[in-house]
Amino acid sequence: MKYKIEKNTVQETLIIPLYSRKLCSELYPNIFRDETAVRLIDEIDYDFSNVEKNSRSLMQRFGSLEVAMRQNDLAFEVRDYLKTHPKAAVVNLGCGLDCTGRVCDNGSCKIYNLDYPDVIAVRNEMLSAGEREKNIPCDLNDTEWFTKIDASNGAVFFASGVFYYFLTEQVKAMVQKMANTFPDGVLVFDAANRMAVKMIAKTWLKSAKIQDVGAYFAVSDAPKEIGAWDSRLQVTSRGYMLGYSDLRDPSVSSFFRFLAKFGDNQMKMQIVKIRFEGKNYNTGK
Repeated sequence: MKYKIEKNTVQETLIIPLYSRKLCSELYPNIFRDETAVRLIDEIDYDFSNVEKNSRSLMQRFGSLEVAMRQNDLAFEVRDYLKTHPKAAVVNLGCGLDCTGRVCDNGSCKIYNLDYPDVIAVRNEMLSAGEREKNIPCDLNDTEWFTKIDASNGAVFFASGVFYYFLTEQVKAMVQKMANTFPDGVLVFDAANRMAVKMIAKTWLKSAKIQDVGAYFAVSDAPKEIGAWDSRLQVTSRGYMLGYSDLRDPSVSSFFRFLAKFGDNQMKMQIVKIRFEGKNYNTGK
């Protein structure tokens, strides 16, 4: 029996990123493959007609490539942290139906998936928690969820396409509280400048008919702008289209590589990594 998702609900926010991961798996299998997304689309009862129609457009196809590169980049950073903190907590902020935590599982880490209760209800039905994994319903702005994370061996947090919906002050407050609670932890997320965020608000959010979602957080020079929030933050950033890969795959056109370069350079599409200064954890296995 398929799981039904209604229009104009919080649960509907799952559809676009999930479908984009499926589309990219089909268009660019050498770059990105998400078998779970492909399977889940077939298990959801939802009117995909508009999404499928839009998927034929040039920009939607490029958008699916954006989603894939973002996921690959975040997974790279999670794995990099696990090299020195093999038993760390891997925390997916605003997880939706994403399985990056499982993709990065080294057999020793602890995986936490956080999202709104309505979203976690869907996840529990379609992606029940596995070994060393917990699905936690919460509002990310209510940091009570901090108490549910075992960060005794380090913690790496990541957010994919999430902070565009937050006010800058909300992101700042969360980051400062995380610095207090998770010393030596790392937060990794995607961000873009104001021009890009305005485009996101006019395209993806509008097409999804999502109500009351404000795309407020934007950043151009992450080390300078975010680094000024707190002296304990070590901030770096890399372009998320070409900062981790040159996209020299036959399936990616030269025009898409041009758009990728434009996105990284002019729209400041980037992966931001914040390391919270603090104690060193025992990294032994």
